Amino acid sequence: QVQLVESGGGLVQAGGSLRLSCAASGSIFRINTMGWYRQAPGKQRELVASYTSGGSTNYADSVKGRFSISRDSAKNTVNLEMNSLKPEDTAVYYCNAGVFLQQPYRYLERWGQGTLVNVSS
Repeated sequence: QVQLVESGGGLVQAGGSLRLSCAASGSIFRINTMGWYRQAPGKQRELVASYTSGGSTNYADSVKGRFSISRDSAKNTVNLEMNSLKPEDTAVYYCNAGVFLQQPYRYLERWGQGTLVNVSS
């Protein structure tokens, strides 16, 4: 199986910065996609930033220019640098990964447990 462990959330004032990290572990053959989603109270979960299977990145329009996703493929980790945070960025942030597992060879999608980012005005 695969586990995703997130870290780095917390309380920050508007205009501040936070860095989220997610580490995948388990019987991983290859990570296909990996990224971050968020869910604010009363809203649907939405994409924040992610790596596609081709290695390119996608960002939500609302975070372009402020957030930056990076990864360490050797360590199966992905990070999200969040700058110029706004109160509307307040949400639970979830790591997501699509993973090819080792024997038996199969594909799974996994979510982390979520980490709260709270941006005060």
